[in-house]
Amino acid sequence: MRKAQAKKLPLAPDPKFNDKLVTRFVNNLMWQGKKSVSFEIFYDAMEKITKQTGEDGYEVWKRALANVTPSVEVRSRRIGGATFQIPSEVRADRKISLSMKWLIRYSRDRNGRSMADKLANEIVAASKGEGAAFKKKEDTHRMAEANKAFAHFRI
Repeated sequence: MRKAQAKKLPLAPDPKFNDKLVTRFVNNLMWQGKKSVSFEIFYDAMEKITKQTGEDGYEVWKRALANVTPSVEVRSRRIGGATFQIPSEVRADRKISLSMKWLIRYSRDRNGRSMADKLANEIVAASKGEGAAFKKKEDTHRMAEANKAFAHFRI
């Protein structure tokens, strides 16, 4: 039998915006435990967004996160020797994780000078409903729609 599920540790809100979501984003952005570096990258990106758009960078980031958040995804399930892609709803916690990971992953893939530049550009694009992270969400939804016929296999 499996052991009990690990408890989620409470996150401390970030110092500037006092938001736990920002801390969670920074934790995803972090490499090799360098949290101060990733906070620096995030705050620089917020400043660049503010200069670029003229809006509050934090609000643009929240809008981008909302635009990239998926509501359905496909999960592979093996039934009678065949593997089906079954569309299913995404848990609230996983929605946020996916959207953050997509934003960070596709901003790393972008070309630019610094990570702050790349992150700022991806966030601005996602807030407008463009960019690779937004395209990933659209593709995920399209895939779920295409496999709607297998929804009755859902557990």
